[in-house]
Amino acid sequence: MKKVLVLGGTRFFGKRLVEQLINANYDVTIATRGLTKDDFGEKVKRIVFNRDNPNSMEQLAQQSWDVVYDNICYSPNEAKEIVNVLKGKVGRFVFTSTLAVYEECKNVIEDRFNPYTYPIQYGNREDYTYAEGKKLAEAILFQQADFPVVAVRFPVVIGENDYTERLLFHVKKIWNHQELVIKNLENEMTFITEEEAGEFLNWLSTNDVTGPINACSNDVITFNELIQICEEELGIKANIVDQGEKENQSPYDTYSHTYLSNQLAKDLGFKFSNVKDEIKKLIHSYQKNLVKK
Repeated sequence: MKKVLVLGGTRFFGKRLVEQLINANYDVTIATRGLTKDDFGEKVKRIVFNRDNPNSMEQLAQQSWDVVYDNICYSPNEAKEIVNVLKGKVGRFVFTSTLAVYEECKNVIEDRFNPYTYPIQYGNREDYTYAEGKKLAEAILFQQADFPVVAVRFPVVIGENDYTERLLFHVKKIWNHQELVIKNLENEMTFITEEEAGEFLNWLSTNDVTGPINACSNDVITFNELIQICEEELGIKANIVDQGEKENQSPYDTYSHTYLSNQLAKDLGFKFSNVKDEIKKLIHSYQKNLVKK
């Protein structure tokens, strides 16, 4: 039975990952700050730890692990600490990274950002942007770890448990006939659902792929297509403008200049879904909650 450690696993796609691992009959331990309750019961073991406390981190090194998933590393200092703590203790390390490591590019493939040669700097999360923190974390993991590493570069993740509520933001604006600011309706995006993100991460526990890998659903969607889907499913015409108050600006504007190629993952055998169908289901779920209110 594989022993698996998940750093962060109580919400969103991390929770979906743990569910997949449990269903695969792995010996699963989740390590969190203990702030978010989970409903896994006796199906998992638990470690309460604090990444800012080296003594607390040492708990992770009391055992050896076949696979470690790190969903909550955002800085080079955090990456350096985990590399030191788990030295000689890990068969395989899966790091949750992001499409944000790439510069603006369409249908971007993995070699557009090379963490093996990226210059290393050290610092805490507050010292860097989200994108730069992830770049530097990747660089440290690939250049300094003594265990095999794979970095999963996700695009925008959507789902009912999305605590960022970015897709819900659009649904609410349209539902309430409010102005929605989108600078360019032709900008394109890729997505992945929380369920598929969990499935993909679990899939990585069954093979020996290493290095960076993109993971996204098959559809590339323009802003215009996304809004059209919302309009069709809600039965309401959106009020779209290209300039307006910041509070009405789409939170997807930041991510709509780059979209991923998932060809490498597909070549390795993973079958992705078509996300447009999933977006429609999600909009209906949001709509039911809005009607109740």
